[in-house]
Amino acid sequence: MVPSFCKMADHAPPASETAPSVSPSKILLPGRLVSLDALRGFDMLWILGADSIGGAMAGLEGGPLTSALARQLDHVKWEGFRFYDLIFPLFVFMVGVSLVFSLTRIVAKEGKDQALQRIVMRSVLLYLFGIFVYNGVHADIKDFVWKSSEDIRLLGVLQRLALCYLVTGLLFILCRPRTLIGIAVGILVGYWALLTFVPVPGQSFVSFEEGKNIVNWFDSRYLAFRKWDGAHDPEGILSTFPAIATCLLGVFAGRWLINPQLPDRRKALGLLAAGVVLLALGYGLGLGSPIIKKLWTSPYVLVAAGWSSLLLAGFFWVIDILGWQRWAQPFVWVGMNPIALYLLVHVANFDRIASYLVGGPVAAWLDTLVKGLGTVTISGVGILLCLALARLLFVKKLFIRL
Repeated sequence: MVPSFCKMADHAPPASETAPSVSPSKILLPGRLVSLDALRGFDMLWILGADSIGGAMAGLEGGPLTSALARQLDHVKWEGFRFYDLIFPLFVFMVGVSLVFSLTRIVAKEGKDQALQRIVMRSVLLYLFGIFVYNGVHADIKDFVWKSSEDIRLLGVLQRLALCYLVTGLLFILCRPRTLIGIAVGILVGYWALLTFVPVPGQSFVSFEEGKNIVNWFDSRYLAFRKWDGAHDPEGILSTFPAIATCLLGVFAGRWLINPQLPDRRKALGLLAAGVVLLALGYGLGLGSPIIKKLWTSPYVLVAAGWSSLLLAGFFWVIDILGWQRWAQPFVWVGMNPIALYLLVHVANFDRIASYLVGGPVAAWLDTLVKGLGTVTISGVGILLCLALARLLFVKKLFIRL
């Protein structure tokens, strides 16, 4: 299987599924769950540009509100939870939601064997793209070189997505829903127990501190080649298991949405209720076991899935039930080509291109108005360039998938 161009992405509902209860004249993509495309695009847009905007806003003179926003657009250093700590698990959660639609359709049309083959081949390609991105492509295309083997990062963002899709997809095809629930609970409880009761070998106490916990120790001992944080990696070996649980929670949301027996309003309310319950469980468990993204702790899984479920409920209600879709069209552009755009921003640095357009004297003049405004403008223009590319692909009906 190779990257292909298609008119529909992977989560188009089966023919037997009841279509969203909105006016056909308002549907941007007939036959699709538009809210899922929009939420994916909303999430991906932050991945493509929030790093630069958050950093730029940190230097902007704007008072406490600006500082608070800049703080939310950056990860916590270790323990805690901010808006930007939701972005990656939200995408993993949506992978779980999407595969319910795509694999159900494939099984219905082509059988389980074809679905299993697709899962494996897509996962392999996505994993290889991850190796390519982290080791062959830099911020500027003129720096395109392969590094030495010691710099290869075996586990990263795309690799984690590939592993989550592989394991969750196989489980979805081969296991019953009750079994999936048991596996998700088992992963979360087992991982919580591992971090809570198992100390690093040679260490007499259990710790959640960076470099002093069993997960970081395992990476330092068994993860070869380059690790993002020196001796360990935030997308490391053991923390991949709770990430799979995040994807499984997305599967449960997808199964709820795909059920043709449920009215749309009940689906939205069910997602809302699930989000509240997950948040209560996550923050409650977080009182005794910290919420740490870089370890993907069990409370972090629950909190991130809770917010993800609430966002999905909100997007589904507004876009697919009420039919208010026009405002979300830019998000749909991005959501239809997330992997392609992710790869492109690693080849073409949009912020650098933006600096040619509004940098130099323009940025300097803006800084005389408000300190830091020039840098924020460059970051904003970079995102607009990315949106323009996404719109071009959408208009040309070039929807790239693996």
